[in-house]
Order: sequence, then C-alpha cells, then structure tokens
Amino acid sequence: MKFLEKLHSAILENKERNAFLFDEVFYTYSDLAECISRIRKSIQKEVPEEEKIIGLIALDDLETYAAIIALWFEGKAYVPLSPKNPADRNRNVISLAGIKTVLDSSDEPIFPECNVIQTKKLPDSDIDSAPKNVDGNELVYILFTSGTTGQPKGVPISRANLDSFIDAFLQVGFKINEQDKCLQSFDLTFDVSVQSFLVPLLHGACVFTVPINQIKYSYVYGLLVDHELTFGVFAPSMIRHLRPYFDEINLPKLRYCILTAEASPVDLVNEWMACIPNSEVFNFYGPTEATIYCTYYRVERTKPIKEANGMLCIGRPFNGITSLILNENLQKVNQGTKGEMYISGAQLTSGYWKNQERNKESFISLPHNGKNEIFYKTGDLCVEDIDGNLLYYGRLDYQVKIQGFRIELGEIEFHSRASIGGKNAIAFVYDGNGGNPEIALCFETATFDREAILNYLKSKLPPYMIPSKLFNLAEFPLNSSGKIDKNSIKHLLGL
Repeated sequence: MKFLEKLHSAILENKERNAFLFDEVFYTYSDLAECISRIRKSIQKEVPEEEKIIGLIALDDLETYAAIIALWFEGKAYVPLSPKNPADRNRNVISLAGIKTVLDSSDEPIFPECNVIQTKKLPDSDIDSAPKNVDGNELVYILFTSGTTGQPKGVPISRANLDSFIDAFLQVGFKINEQDKCLQSFDLTFDVSVQSFLVPLLHGACVFTVPINQIKYSYVYGLLVDHELTFGVFAPSMIRHLRPYFDEINLPKLRYCILTAEASPVDLVNEWMACIPNSEVFNFYGPTEATIYCTYYRVERTKPIKEANGMLCIGRPFNGITSLILNENLQKVNQGTKGEMYISGAQLTSGYWKNQERNKESFISLPHNGKNEIFYKTGDLCVEDIDGNLLYYGRLDYQVKIQGFRIELGEIEFHSRASIGGKNAIAFVYDGNGGNPEIALCFETATFDREAILNYLKSKLPPYMIPSKLFNLAEFPLNSSGKIDKNSIKHLLGL
C-alpha cells in the first residue's frame, strides 16, 4: 500500500464524515482538506523545495494534524516539538535536525528565531490534496528520543518504512471502516501517535484526541463512555489509573484494544478485559527504530495467556520483519534460551540522524538466509518459545550483578506486585555501603506494610534479591509517551 495515495482518496471520499474530535468539537474531512490546502499553499510560498525537514509545534488541534499531512503531501518531513518540553531541549532538537522553518498553531510563535508559519492565521485556499510523487527514501518524520549521553538521538523514518508498517499492521487482521471511532491519546513526539491517527484516517474513520491541558486517563475514560469509541490504543500505565473504577466500567462498543508502549502486566490485562467484553485484545511491541510496532500477540480469551514474569507475551514478528535471539557472541540461541533480540526488515530506519558512532553500536550486519542484512540491536532480553512466540524479559541493561549473581529486576518486580495485591512496583539498583550495588523497591500506593512485603519476598526470592530499601509513591509519574518515568521516580527517591 502507498499510504499517501490512500490517504488522499479517503479525504476525498469522506468529505461530510467527521475526521477529528478536538475538545468536544467535530471537524469533517472537508474541514481537514481545506486546512491542509491552506498550509500547503503557505509551504509552497515560504519554504524552498530543497528544505525537507520542518519543525512542528505538537498541539492538539486541526491545524497541527493538517500540517503533518500537508508536509507529507509536499514531500517533506516533520519533527515534533512538544511545548511541554523545556525550551532548551526543543532548541537542541532544532539545531540537531537543522530546522529552519517551524509550523505553529499557537497564538504567538514559540520559536520566533525560526521562519514561523502561523497555521491558524492563513488565508483560504483552493483544495489541493493530491500528494506529490516522491521517492520512498524521502523522510516522513524524525523523532528525537532520549539518549544515554543526555543528547537526544534522532530516528528518521522514510515513506517506504511507513508504507511497510501500514501494510504489516493491517495484515494482523483489523477490519476498520468509516463507522469506527478511534482514540488518539499519545503525544505527537511518540511514534504510536502516528498509527493512532493515520490508520483511522486511511479508512474514513473519526479520530478522538485528548487536549494537552486535560488529565489524560480521566478524559480518555470520558471519551470511551460518552462517544462509545470502537478502537483504542493504550499504554498499560493509563489503564492502571482506571483500575479503581473497573467495577463501574463497561465498554461493550470497543471492538479493538491495543496495549503498547511498555510491558503489560497479565493481571491488569485480565481485569481490563472484563471491562471490554466484546473487544479483541492485542499486545504490540516495537522500538522507534523499527517504525512503531514490529511484533504482536493476540490475546485469546478462552486460552491461557502466554507471559514471562507476569508480563504479556509480545508474540510474533510482523510480515516483513525478521527477529533473531542472539547471545553475546552474536550466535543464535536455542528456543527457550534467553538472549538479546535483533530486528531487521523493511520497517527498519536507515540509522540515527547524523550519528555514525551510535549507528556502529546499534546497527549490525549479520549473515541471514545466505546474505548479509542490517539488524538493529534492541537491547531487549527475550525468549522464543516452542510455538515461535516471543517472551519479553525486560531491558538487557535491567540485568544487574548483585553479590556476583546476575539477576533480572523484572523478576523482583513480578513477586513484588504479587506481594501487594497487584499494585505496581519498580525495582532500582543504587550504590549502597562501600559503593556496592543494592536493590531498592518503590510501590505505587499510598501505604504499605513493610514487614509483610519483605516476608513474602523472602519466601519467593534468594537473599541476594531481597531489596534493602522500600519506598512508596501515591502515583508514579509518566513521561510524554505514557510510560512510567523511572528516571523521575529515582530522582524523587534520591537514589
């Protein structure tokens, strides 16, 4: 599928249908087409043809989403700049990406030092929604994610990458149509947002978004109930916030539920499925480098759920994706043996943006099927089971050595959650007495019984895996991707 041509057709064929709901106001595909055309006209007048990388202030309004599509139709790529991020970080991204022009729907430009196109103040224009014929190697977006050195790393995704993703995603078996009502609750700086708005638009469906000034989980619940949404993509952390209200939640209209962004606890999923009795439930995994998702697992309600350390299986690779589980010597391990997952395929980025040193570390040429292929080193510890499903055991750097023993913090978290009735728990390593590594544990709860927890853990774990410090926070902070922000928690705890 060439997604831009299909998107063009969907916009023309669904003029009178609703395309978006922003802050309880509907906008039709005709409104979207008019907004795209205004922005395209301005881009054609103000941005040189050779300028391909454009900044975008990531707000929740029609102009922001129309700007993405206008840039795509013009053969350009967007770099989202979140107004919630520190201005210095955004300016760093602007510098790294070489951004000269920024599309901004704010009342006043956030980065006036750039060539700013104020997308809310543009004159009307004739409808112009036919995409330019552009090579598949041209980029559609660059997302800058946190880097271990403190310098954001850019992940460029091409048209061919996104085309491959759309094809593979739809082959999973989703039957979406113009009657569907689809949730988009992710920050535009996170790649799951692309699937959340693009797939519905390709099918003439309506996208329901979350205003940036709202409490996300409560607003999402309101959308699910008031508008009877049929397709939702959720981070487990968001669902966990709804857990106190599960007895009251009944969402029979939800047809599809995707879990993504972080590992999904099986006990939480089982409880959530009772709230969505008619929904097909999927767990999707994928690093940004492999274009949104690259593996999936369909939960079958009548069969035991595959899991590892209480976390949902991540399933099988998409069509067009190859996954290998390798040891430290880059040799394939046997089924049932843990190793690091490496990924290859048409969805894989060509490499980090202007970062050859990092590329050499993360993208490796390996022999496969009689030829060399480029594989991405995910850093994720996985196992392939006898059925060919992938089980996720956490980050490889989440393995630590304590008293000479190699342990997985995910195993400690699994038993810790069980010790406190399924509430969330995060394990950390910190420098203890004499600089030796020790384990700290933080629970997402207002209160906890320290002695009861320790007694439970001592009945399940060897002594070297027992935490030496226990903490609690009433609510774990989340990052812009909807994931638990472990660095913020560690900072709050003074570790």
